[in-house]
Amino acid sequence: MRKLLYLIISCTLMITAQSQTAIEKFEFVNFSKVNITDHFWKPKIDKVATVTMQACIYQTEVKTPRIRNFEKVARKNGEKFEGLFYDDSDVYKALEAMAYALKTHPDSTLEAKADDWIDKIAAAQLPDGYLDTYFTLTDISKRWTNISAHEDYNAGHLIEAAVAYFNVTGKRKLLDVAIRFANHIDSTFRLGNKKWFSGHEEIELALVKLYKVTKNDRYLKLADWYLQQRGKGGIYTYGNTWFTPGYWQDIKPVKEQTQITGHAVRAMYLYTGAADVAAQTGDTGYMNAMEKVWEDVVYRNMYITGGIGSAGDNEGFSKDYDLPNEEAYCETCASVGMVLWNQRMCQLTGNSKYIDVLERSLYNGALDGLSFSGDHFFYDNVLASNGRNQRKEWFGTACCPANIARLVTSVGNYIYGKSNEGIWVNLFVGSNTNLKINNTDVSLKMETGYPWHGEVKINVDPSKKSTFKMYVRIPGWFTGNTVPGDLYNEMDNSGKKNPVFKLNGKQVLYVKENGYAVITNDWNKGDVLECNFPMEPEVIRANTEVKYDAGRIALQRGPIVYCVEGADNKEGVWNLIFPENTLMKPMEYKVLNENVIALQGELSSAIPNEKGNGVSIVSRKVTAIPYYCWANRGANDMQVWLPTKIREVKINYQSKYEDGGNY
Repeated sequence: MRKLLYLIISCTLMITAQSQTAIEKFEFVNFSKVNITDHFWKPKIDKVATVTMQACIYQTEVKTPRIRNFEKVARKNGEKFEGLFYDDSDVYKALEAMAYALKTHPDSTLEAKADDWIDKIAAAQLPDGYLDTYFTLTDISKRWTNISAHEDYNAGHLIEAAVAYFNVTGKRKLLDVAIRFANHIDSTFRLGNKKWFSGHEEIELALVKLYKVTKNDRYLKLADWYLQQRGKGGIYTYGNTWFTPGYWQDIKPVKEQTQITGHAVRAMYLYTGAADVAAQTGDTGYMNAMEKVWEDVVYRNMYITGGIGSAGDNEGFSKDYDLPNEEAYCETCASVGMVLWNQRMCQLTGNSKYIDVLERSLYNGALDGLSFSGDHFFYDNVLASNGRNQRKEWFGTACCPANIARLVTSVGNYIYGKSNEGIWVNLFVGSNTNLKINNTDVSLKMETGYPWHGEVKINVDPSKKSTFKMYVRIPGWFTGNTVPGDLYNEMDNSGKKNPVFKLNGKQVLYVKENGYAVITNDWNKGDVLECNFPMEPEVIRANTEVKYDAGRIALQRGPIVYCVEGADNKEGVWNLIFPENTLMKPMEYKVLNENVIALQGELSSAIPNEKGNGVSIVSRKVTAIPYYCWANRGANDMQVWLPTKIREVKINYQSKYEDGGNY
């Protein structure tokens, strides 16, 4: 009887766990099932898979002691820890990027290197599942005593790497390591009823990934438990500095939060995790809170590039509409976090506005963090520079290089989705995939000129005639909605039209649903769906509450934000004025070897007069390039927001006047 009762209870729990996915509007297709052929993204993916990965390996294994720390733990010779206490996480992020790279760019040498690292990581794990080289090599008795020691942050990145590597290779050694560590954490805190608080969020979203791959709801419960620990008050120590609860997104319980606060990257990871838990559990409390916090971010605290976090002192948020350009922090990792969070929000709601923001962050704020060469990086991403900002080979805190590497190589995660009703096309990236819809195998192949041209062709090839819906995102920029809300708006969006869709060359009807064009059809082998989103240069103004952009404009075409850089404008970029009704024409252009569409037009320019005691206004040709391209040709002046009237003028005339200076 006891055995029978146990079986009944176990089956009930399993049914409950499996029924918790109904809240998702659709499921994104995993990168491992998407083959990228895109003219824009494939070269970048290949560059990351080769050059960037080698840079990460060199810095992780040779130049810094990150791998050595794992080796020291395994040797058990009492050797000292080297580096920063959170350095383990960089190893895991690099491993995750290696997994994605192996999918897009198979390489036996890279796989062997990943396996070698995994062997060293596994050898460093303690018998009880704990794995953190800092505490193991310093004082193991102090583990789990300092919420700001990043132990569970490191664990989260380990879990993400393990899931990614298992998805790509089928090898589960690292996955087993991650499971043992997650079990240790769960036994210590949730099941052990021990009070705890994560100083750097990340493990929440990672645990949901582990739940999905193992089908063990223990990890979903632990993710929810982590979320529930926030908002209980208190001030926590972080090194020698004290931060108030807002820094940790801890002012209120997660379900009661409505405003963005504190460290931007931590916030993104927290809210991504909350959206993940909501999707799996159906918890409307998390859903409602996420929508309110998202509005606070996008309506009042986001840069036009999709970057977030204006303040350097807390690497995060200050106050509403505080969006300086030269002093912008905009950490690359925060833009990566915006991509992750907005993906989850779209999955929860089926609303394309989240993909609009994801796309903005992806093509601008995040991509700016990676150089054309693949081996130099930005940690912070300013929107104006006097030439002091340069990309660097590496950083002491090296989260950004591996983070942008894993984002670029996993861009396939964000393109397609599927639901019981049909197929979702979210990003326009040349690619192909195979899906099963209503028990029918469907092959998809997308070709597009994005982000430079708006033509999109999708080959829909079911194995047999099948009825389902195609959800194709209508980009917000195309409909005149620069961003959700009114933080940024086009000066003139009167010419916007509804897109035309053609099926096998003939116009087809569709309905609009949450920003998607929904086309219901009896699909046959060889069907071709086409649409076009014409791109024109757009002049953007910021909300009047953004004082730093008062009297200024920015340029955008399609999903791409533009800037003016000194390398293309030798007469300077700080002395420009953008007159009303200025026309900027798109043109094919090269920034080093990067083929882009630049914008060119006649702008006013303030220059010193012959005596050097005043300025004259002249007209000159100015070239604007995509924002993500700047600083690839050395240190240069740069601006995104251009003044429309003279308020102040910065002119460097040292080349003409011996004493130099600024007017």
